[in-house]
Amino acid sequence: MSDTEAPKPESARPGPLLLLGDSLTEAGPWEEAFPEIEVLNAGVSGDTTADVAARLDGVVAGHPATVVVMAGTNESRRATVEQVVRGLEDILFHLRHELPDARLIVCSVLPRERERADWIREVNIHVRQFAPTVKAEFLDLWPVFAEEDGELRADFTTDRLHLTDAGYAAWVEELRAQLG
Repeated sequence: MSDTEAPKPESARPGPLLLLGDSLTEAGPWEEAFPEIEVLNAGVSGDTTADVAARLDGVVAGHPATVVVMAGTNESRRATVEQVVRGLEDILFHLRHELPDARLIVCSVLPRERERADWIREVNIHVRQFAPTVKAEFLDLWPVFAEEDGELRADFTTDRLHLTDAGYAAWVEELRAQLG
């Protein structure tokens, strides 16, 4: 191990890091960002929490050591806070039940346009509260990604939804810190 490499945590388990979600996940540079570990990208453009939930058997079959979930943004215009929270809770509950030894990390829903800020904050509050009940960690990306008015930082996006290279670099930095 080099001087710049962090030691692996005592709880590190063999198996891949699996990123699960929608187009934000799908477009991420995960393999390049984490070349030292096996990475599986299970992001699918357009997916809602129900779509992600429908794919969980495939996720479980990959026997990941760590699952990072980023979902809910595709529902911000057509679902209630309760529907999205329930969808994320169902995903986390299913993953914990089927992968009892896996590390689960659920990312906060990223900011979008300022008109949706309160809705997204409400989702994130509930998910933050629920995550520990299934021994999942909550990765709060809001402080890094949100402008003061709750809009996605302009330097991280060109369309107030999808991320630029700078946006992905910020996410990778936060995720790397969370993974330890």
